[in-house]
This record gives sequence, C-alpha cells and structure tokens, in this order.
Amino acid sequence: MSILKVALLQVAAAEDDQPANRARGEAACREAAALGADIALFPEMWNLGYSGFDPAQPGARDAWTARAIALDDPFVAHFRELAAELDMAIALTFLERWPGGPRNTVALIDRHGSIRMVYAKVHTCDFEPSSEAALTPGDAFRVCKLDTAAGAVTVGAMICFDREFPESARVLMLQGAEIILTPNACDLEINRLAQFRARAYENMVGVAMANYPAPANNGHSIAFDGIAFDRDERSRDMCLVEAGEDEAIVVAAFDLDALRDYRQREVWGNAYRKPGRYALLAAPEVNPPFVRPDARR
Repeated sequence: MSILKVALLQVAAAEDDQPANRARGEAACREAAALGADIALFPEMWNLGYSGFDPAQPGARDAWTARAIALDDPFVAHFRELAAELDMAIALTFLERWPGGPRNTVALIDRHGSIRMVYAKVHTCDFEPSSEAALTPGDAFRVCKLDTAAGAVTVGAMICFDREFPESARVLMLQGAEIILTPNACDLEINRLAQFRARAYENMVGVAMANYPAPANNGHSIAFDGIAFDRDERSRDMCLVEAGEDEAIVVAAFDLDALRDYRQREVWGNAYRKPGRYALLAAPEVNPPFVRPDARR
C-alpha cells in the first residue's frame, strides 16, 4: 500500500513573536518527522500566530503590515533547510509581504527543501472587525505534484474561510488534487467539521486541516480520507484522525492506492457533473439578502 502520512501541527504559537514561533515550529516538525510524517501542516499564519491588529488603533495597520515577510526571508529559509534535513515536506504558513497589502499564505516545501507551491488565501475574512480586510486576496487556487516517500501525489491547498465555499475544493479537485491541505485559525464546531467532511465526500479527495489549540481556538484538527463507501457499497467513516482541544501533533495516514481506486469507480468528483448548467455560479451579481458593503469580488 502507498501510505501518505500528514502530521497536523496543533501547536500553540507565541502570538507575534516570530523567533519563538520559528523555534516552536522546528520542534513540532522534528516531532512530526519522528512520527514518520511525509508532510507537516501548520495552522494558519504561523509566523505571527494569526495575530492581527485593531483597526481602531492609529498606526496599528502599518505596524502589522511591516511584520510581513517575503519568500526569501530567513524564516522561510530556515524551514526549507529543515525540510531537507528531515526528508519531510512542510506546509509553512505566514503573513507574506505583497504590493498593496500582505497576503495570508502557505508555501509547500518539498522534502528536498524546494518550494513547490505558494498559495494565498482567496476568501479573506473581509467582514468587520477583521484585520484580513487589509489583506490582498489570492488570485487562484493551486495544486502541485509533490515527491514523497509514498510516491508522487497531487496536492492542493485552501486556507480556513476558503473551506466554507464548496467552489474552493471543487476547483482544486478539477485541477487534479488528491489531497487538500488546510491551515486553519478559528473554532471548529460541529457544523464546520461537517462542512469539511462534505468537501472530502463530494470531491473524493483527502482533506487535512491543522488548527490552533485552546485557548486561541479550540483544536479539533482533523483529516478525512475521501473514501465514503467500501467496495461492497457499505458506508464508512472517512475520519482518519481528530485531535482534542489541547496541544497535540496527530498523524493522518492516507491510503493513496485505495483513494485512487475509489476515484476510478465512484460517481462523485467530476464523473457526472454538468458544468454547462452552472453559469450562474460564476456570475458577479449579488442579490439580497446577501449584499454586504465590505465584500470584495
């Protein structure tokens, strides 16, 4: 069997203390590697611990923006070197420096230390009072082929609020994603967990999400393998692992051979879609009751 192991790093950050987060992040990655992980997945915006700013405070936005880092920053370089040392891919999250406003970004570093994919959050949380309204939204969903000890696997990414829109995972599936990595920073209650399960079910993809532990959020980092029925058409629980609320590093083991076999024979994903009937899904108009003055299209 071709087993891909994804470690969900449910680790507490040191708020916006980037050197402390680098050290904590390295320790978490080393533990993940010792557990046999092929990929280590951080929660959202790890370099700042998803700390934002108070829009009402003068100068707070500029100070927060100044904390953004570029892809060639020593923080990123440190984890590239670590990935190569550990022979393990690392999905590293950070506030990325960007013209016009920073981005909420995940960089997927392969086990050789090369950056294989950079994805910026498309569905930024623009509703007030949110510092994400100061972000530059990402312009596309992205996938890449990732070399792992389990073989090549096509990986996509979405970040937190992205997973609340079915289009995010759908587009990734259409681009060939087999596994979708999801950094997160919000409370994962029963409805969001069910929503995430649905993303796996309807697209026949494996999904893995890493969240911050309590008290920053509530943990419950989780992974679903995307295989809803066995070969005898019996329903099965797709959940591979779910953490509690406290700090933990949990490993989800995805059976890639079983997933690929399932995708060859079942009816979801792109097997029976009718995209010619979905034009309204891409229409820019917004009608009541969904009109919001702070929404960006």
